[in-house]
Amino acid sequence: MPVIQLSKISTRAPKGINKEKIKAKTAQLLVELDNLQNLLYAESKHSVLMVVQGMDASGKDGLVRNVFGKLNPQGVLVKSYKAPTAEELSHDFLWRIHQHCPGKGLIQIFNRSHYEDILITRVHKWCDDKQARLRMKAINDFEELLTRHNHTHILKFYLHISPEEQQQRLRERIKDPQKQWKYNEKDFEEAKLWKDYMKVYQDAFNHCNKPAWHIVPSDQNWYKDYLVANALHQLLSGLHMQYPGLKK
Repeated sequence: MPVIQLSKISTRAPKGINKEKIKAKTAQLLVELDNLQNLLYAESKHSVLMVVQGMDASGKDGLVRNVFGKLNPQGVLVKSYKAPTAEELSHDFLWRIHQHCPGKGLIQIFNRSHYEDILITRVHKWCDDKQARLRMKAINDFEELLTRHNHTHILKFYLHISPEEQQQRLRERIKDPQKQWKYNEKDFEEAKLWKDYMKVYQDAFNHCNKPAWHIVPSDQNWYKDYLVANALHQLLSGLHMQYPGLKK
């Protein structure tokens, strides 16, 4: 497994990519995903867990809206993880995660996830390197448990934006009335820790890489949406699902 170095991966679509053609492909993928998700739900043999990570303003909420908002809400669940509550902190760090894992037939999206416990916690020194290594082992065992014993297919995405794009988007939250509800002055403080976050993200990618991470160039939302939709489409298409026959 090659070592991931974020500084060597572009945050933008390759030059020459036609925006309108990609958007048309995404629209077609969403039509097909609607059918595939219905098939997943009907067959009820597999489940999908989609882990979405990224820095503040990387486009996690927009991705959920633009891609998964087109699917049947009966079969798609979204869990956005915030700072743990007092009750959650009284349990092991995976306790609050496990209860939201998808049942068969469902797609579960984690907007932020169990990886926060080896990301923000390390940047702010709430978790030292030794504890982080133990948590990484627990995460690997946890994901293997879901994969092997519950037919859960895990797709992990890191929405890769540049610090310049992040700053622009954070400033938009101040100026744009439709985005002001997202504004949090702490986001600018966290942005100052960019290098620290890149270090712990890379460590997570390189130690928790089964299943492998998708590093998604995300400075342009239309390209980000396409890559995620395409990855899910490839997964579901490869399951060779069938509608169940009449019940006897």
